[in-house]
Amino acid sequence: MLIVFGPALLMLIASVLVMLFLPHPVPRTAVGGQRLYLTYCATCHAANGHGSWRAWLFLMRPGDLGDARLIATRSDEYLLTLIKNGGATIGKPGMPAFGYHLTDEQIREIVRYVRTLPGAGIRSSR
Repeated sequence: MLIVFGPALLMLIASVLVMLFLPHPVPRTAVGGQRLYLTYCATCHAANGHGSWRAWLFLMRPGDLGDARLIATRSDEYLLTLIKNGGATIGKPGMPAFGYHLTDEQIREIVRYVRTLPGAGIRSSR
């Protein structure tokens, strides 16, 4: 029995670990803000902005970036500050700070891309 179920159990455990810890795939055609978003944000917010199953698995509730009403109420400066400094400074402790990893221009590219996510095409005032 161990000879039959041992490798199957090992493959099951390996598959779960791969799903949990491998980064979100970035297509070769992705450029600019989309590439940055998929690299740094999609793990929690998902590629469509509505939240990743990985985040829910770890009991995190990332903001729904695909919600046009939510994104329309946030200024570009607010989103830039949130991404750069993290959410702890404004009462959203789950959002990590990316200011040490990304330049201000890269963060602006992410903000511009977030505004183009499906359902989030409404521009807010700056």
